[in-house]
Amino acid sequence: MENRVFQKNDILTLTITDMDEEGQGIGKAEGFTLFVKDAIVGDTVEVKVMKAKKSYGFARLLRVITPSTDRIPAACPVARACGGCKLQELSYEAELKFKEEKIRNNLIRLGGFTEEFIDSVKEPIVGMEKPFRYRNKAQYPVGRDKNGKIIAGFYAGRTHDIIPAEDCLLGREHNKEILGAVLNYMEEAGVEPYDEGAAKGLVRHVLIREGFTSGEIMVCLVVNGTKLPKEDLLISKIRACLTDTKEADAVKSICLNTNTRKDNVIMGDKTRVLYGSETIKDSLCGLTFKISPLSFYQVNPVQAARLYEKAVEYADLTGTESVWDLYCGIGTISLVMAKKAKTVYGVEIIPEAIRDAKENAMRNRISNAEFFVGKAEEVLPQFYQSTETDGEMKSPDVIVVDPPRKGCDEKCLETMLLMKPKRIVYVSCDSATLARDLKILCAKDYTLTKWQGYDQFSRTVHVETVVQLSKVSISSKGND
Repeated sequence: MENRVFQKNDILTLTITDMDEEGQGIGKAEGFTLFVKDAIVGDTVEVKVMKAKKSYGFARLLRVITPSTDRIPAACPVARACGGCKLQELSYEAELKFKEEKIRNNLIRLGGFTEEFIDSVKEPIVGMEKPFRYRNKAQYPVGRDKNGKIIAGFYAGRTHDIIPAEDCLLGREHNKEILGAVLNYMEEAGVEPYDEGAAKGLVRHVLIREGFTSGEIMVCLVVNGTKLPKEDLLISKIRACLTDTKEADAVKSICLNTNTRKDNVIMGDKTRVLYGSETIKDSLCGLTFKISPLSFYQVNPVQAARLYEKAVEYADLTGTESVWDLYCGIGTISLVMAKKAKTVYGVEIIPEAIRDAKENAMRNRISNAEFFVGKAEEVLPQFYQSTETDGEMKSPDVIVVDPPRKGCDEKCLETMLLMKPKRIVYVSCDSATLARDLKILCAKDYTLTKWQGYDQFSRTVHVETVVQLSKVSISSKGND
């Protein structure tokens, strides 16, 4: 008997039995699979079919008939409309379970490992004590609502419609006051927000960053130009918006970033300081970093510190090892590793990031870290060919990778296999591409010896993973 195919606008009742990687509930009606945003496992819901294919479709949640035991009220009033926090109506305990299963399923389904093996090398996911107010960076697009009022918030899912959300619960409490001061300045000074359709207007985004350990705050306006009218008024309003005197002194940087491009890129290349300095400072794992508007820096420093400590543990350093960090960015992991390694070498294709990495090494008086601009597949072989002895090319002891969401470049994977380090530590922000890369690395020379999830982006569907690979014989591997 064939499954029934439902049509657009059909209204039906179903029970949610699973969730996909994007946090959508999954249920079946007469064998027909439906994906339902804002529904969670255990809900019985009434839905309206919005799009129907031959064997599956997408539906809109109309009402929850019987809530799941894991369902909780969303803390944010615009959680569903904004879509950034897709798991706000899921209990935190269930969220951690969902994220760990997401990693586990990808390692099994895409990585080719057995369930028994993956479970045998798993360490429990590391959650947060408080899954809100953890972001030290927030970027708010600015525009006008239908009534002409200037607003700031976030884009609704898959659109560029701004949902007003001046007090995002993932960001810091004072962001609301700072955004209010900026919008009040714009109204008073007659400054227009940027209109994407017309490519006119001035203020595009407001970027707010904070050093958690230093308490220093940066406010950067991204503008479609090089200056703003009445800049002194903007400075005074931002500095006055934090009523506590100590907090007011915490604003160390107010600047303008110029972006005249007509695309979706948020930040431009040029920044001008209006007040204070172009950077603020913060500490992570006992190291001090300077942060500019364009700097890459972990948005959740509390969890990042825990993850980096685990990466160092997985590297199993004794003080005699040479370590290569192949996507080193501004050198964060490299410098943490340098505390326990003999020598650390960082490689990054972005020159500005390497400049920051070198400055960070000097700032922290670390002399056993060296940084190179270039591609890993070019830098590593050249380095070891120049140091080979008796015709043999030496190998690094440990290679660390923390690639972007798309995972490691194919040539980078080939280089790691060529260099044959004793251990590889892979830090991943996407367990699907992680699993794909592990399948290649573990096909011949390496085995997965440990893995652990880290909830670095609480209330969202994203999760970090750190894994340890060891160079061992094929006979001891468990991914058959």
